[in-house]
Amino acid sequence: MDTRSTGIRELRAQLTDAVRRAAAGERTVVTRSGRPVAQLGPLDADAPALERLIGSGAVLPPRRTSEWRAPDPVPVWAGVRVDQVLRELRG
Repeated sequence: MDTRSTGIRELRAQLTDAVRRAAAGERTVVTRSGRPVAQLGPLDADAPALERLIGSGAVLPPRRTSEWRAPDPVPVWAGVRVDQVLRELRG
């Protein structure tokens, strides 16, 4: 497995490439002021499942149990301020 080291500023500039390399199996050690502070790499086979994360309290379960539906679109006319539209919608 390949490993490379990069600073935070460089990682920000090349995040897409770093994630692509992680998906391909490469680990990137992130440094701050030359000291390693984190790593970006591929998910391990034993990465935590959502149910285990919820059970351990690391993640809160979703409050909505039904499937999410996007709300109906609201027509907005050109030239109308957003605060006026919200006030009208909210009653």
